Amino acid sequence: MIERHNIPSEWLPLKIGEVTDVVAGGTPKASQPENFSEPGSEISWLTPADLSNYSGKYIAHGARDLSQQGYDSSSAKLMPSGTLLFSSRAPIGYVAIAKNEISTNQGFKNFVIPEWIDSSYCYYYLRSIRHVAESMGTGTTFKEISGANAKKLPFILPPLAEQKAIAEKLDTLLAQVESTKARLERIPKTLKRFRQSVLAAAVSGKLTEEWRSFYQCEVVSENKIKMERESYFNLHDKKCSDPPRFEEKEAPYDIPLTWGWFRAEEICDLITKGTTPKKEQMSELEKIPFVKVYNLTFSGNLDFSIDPTFVSEETHKTFLKRSKAYPGDVLMNIVGPPLGKVSILPNTYPEWNLNQAISIFRPVCGVTPGYLSLCLRDYLLLEETKSKAKATAGQFNLTLEICRDYAIPVPPKQEQIEIVRRVDQLFDYADTIETQINNALERVNNLTQSILAKAFRGELTEQWRKDNPDLISGENSADALLEKIKAERAEAKPVKKAKAKVRKG
Repeated sequence: MIERHNIPSEWLPLKIGEVTDVVAGGTPKASQPENFSEPGSEISWLTPADLSNYSGKYIAHGARDLSQQGYDSSSAKLMPSGTLLFSSRAPIGYVAIAKNEISTNQGFKNFVIPEWIDSSYCYYYLRSIRHVAESMGTGTTFKEISGANAKKLPFILPPLAEQKAIAEKLDTLLAQVESTKARLERIPKTLKRFRQSVLAAAVSGKLTEEWRSFYQCEVVSENKIKMERESYFNLHDKKCSDPPRFEEKEAPYDIPLTWGWFRAEEICDLITKGTTPKKEQMSELEKIPFVKVYNLTFSGNLDFSIDPTFVSEETHKTFLKRSKAYPGDVLMNIVGPPLGKVSILPNTYPEWNLNQAISIFRPVCGVTPGYLSLCLRDYLLLEETKSKAKATAGQFNLTLEICRDYAIPVPPKQEQIEIVRRVDQLFDYADTIETQINNALERVNNLTQSILAKAFRGELTEQWRKDNPDLISGENSADALLEKIKAERAEAKPVKKAKAKVRKG
């Protein structure tokens, strides 16, 4: 119950059942399609799902209407426009005002208000006490507020003129909050496009165009890459294969003259995918870290703090020996959506392992791990790769053949280092902005409840009361208003199932 000392002396603390009729809804048999019809065609009918992510104050109909047969065969009741539609389960506390005559399912406890209560005022008040309603819910599978408890919800009754003044102020203030929130929510999309454009500029040479005019670098040639490759394989006593050369005619876009196009297989010692062991072979207590897709990020860094899993050394050496990975290896998820999660393995552990939805790229000539990860994250190349992927039921699957054929634009090593430095700097800047935006959004989300709390403590209309004493006293007082409501309710008949008029056209 609301304490009188928390509200202006001119207001009355009540229970909502003292001034409104609480009406539940109903649902016809869902197994009979003829009980339902297209939205806006027959008898308006709502479920709590219709108010999920619904931001409007008024609502006319839900995703389905009831047919006359559906309405007649259920306990749904047609309520007048202006009724406060309040979800009582799954979840508790969605609220909207009926724009027209409407019915609901049993997931609502609706408040039919008298003419002496402003519907907008009531709408905002119910939004402000959602936490109270949730605390009054009972049940094990899901919480539900009963009809009896719904009537016990607290309610504050100011004079009618002040109700309208409060609603008008909230309309203005909360519209400003929502406008600010909408602008803030658009910024992450702008930052995403910014990051994509940075990557595109990085791997096309545009990001370092000015830099190249000051630094002369050796041209990246096929022979140079081939020599680096052979040197690596000789150093590791491995047989050096000669993978197919990149076809220049397949170049996705133009690159600087000092750069060269290469297939991923030409610059990597190994491009393979992981293997997933049996559940009993994985544990938090073993020694070899096992990477899963959700450990990969879109930032290039591995996040092994998410559900860290390990495998035994024996499993690592036998069952998973073909998917061993080492610090400096570049990992990319090959099953999506989303695709494009790329991470470089850190030196936190000397050896790693990974599941079958991840591919390993081990760069050994021509590129650094940092630069290769930028190429694999590049949006334009990713889209080109997705077009070649196998798609089943909305899921993309990149084959190892596609991975090995990945087109990599290779700059001189010195320029790669500069590119990675600049991208990191720009991404750090974008990350800082995103953190600030998220903090601002959190404050804005809290601001709505703060404004509502102020409104129903009388703080928003404090000056209004001083300026309009005649509108809150005598015949216009809350006490006089309550008497009118009681008299109206005493004469009114309880809300019963009404004959619905089916809309046509």
